[in-house]
Amino acid sequence: MKKIKIIIGSLIIAILMTGCTSKKNQNNVTIVGSTAMQPMIEMAAEEYQHHSKIRITVQGGGSGTGLSQVQAGAVAVGNSDIFAQQQPGIKAEKLQDNKVAVVGIAPVVNKKVGIDNLSMEQLKGIFTGKYTNWKQVGGKDQKIIVINRAQGSGTRKAFESDVLKGESAIRAQEQDSSGTVQKMIAATPGSISYLAFPYLNKDVQKLSIDNVKPNAKNVENNDWKIWAYEHMYTKKKVDKKVKKFIDYIYTKEVQQNLVKTLGYITIHDMKVQKDENGNIEKIQR
Repeated sequence: MKKIKIIIGSLIIAILMTGCTSKKNQNNVTIVGSTAMQPMIEMAAEEYQHHSKIRITVQGGGSGTGLSQVQAGAVAVGNSDIFAQQQPGIKAEKLQDNKVAVVGIAPVVNKKVGIDNLSMEQLKGIFTGKYTNWKQVGGKDQKIIVINRAQGSGTRKAFESDVLKGESAIRAQEQDSSGTVQKMIAATPGSISYLAFPYLNKDVQKLSIDNVKPNAKNVENNDWKIWAYEHMYTKKKVDKKVKKFIDYIYTKEVQQNLVKTLGYITIHDMKVQKDENGNIEKIQR
């Protein structure tokens, strides 16, 4: 009889614990993907949690990871710098695309390279292997060290789509995160890579292209050609707590303050729009 009571008691405790865990999990939202988006979503989540019972976890891993994880149902939101249609193995028609901001992407070099401007053709030539020494493009006599992002990176896909136009990049060392690229460019003589605007800092030299500077105003009208949407992908049928957080990202509070402060471009300021094939058209207001 005593043994039966112990078993029943254990079962009751297990049921109660399961209920508590389930309730706790119901208040959690996990967001995974683009490292270019990560600073913005992390700070928005931090602010949002001040007046919400929802706990939001934001992780990197790259756009490819974000898209595959949200498609598999492993996370609530997959952050991506590319359209789902551009990622192999992703069924875009089964996902909901929320374009919450725009990010510019700029080529960056080690500060001792000695240049601050390239033509788009020269930039393409460096990443396809046509140019291997900085003196070939107006710099000092120094070997060009290309540092690329990993294959799953949305920043890489966006950069190659806008710059390489279908040609293949040379084999080069690859890095998983924007933060790592930033540090490596600062420390590696002769190096070149590319970073989303929020990762540009005084430790690296950002380059103009065809004498156009990488800034928000030039992205807005497409004078600066290398840019991407910041997508928050969900399933078509989205949980209310997830929708509320995405709606919060669209608010003036976030778009006009946080988005701009961190170096992104608010979706509302764009004068042009881009589709998954890279076609550009003016926005009619």
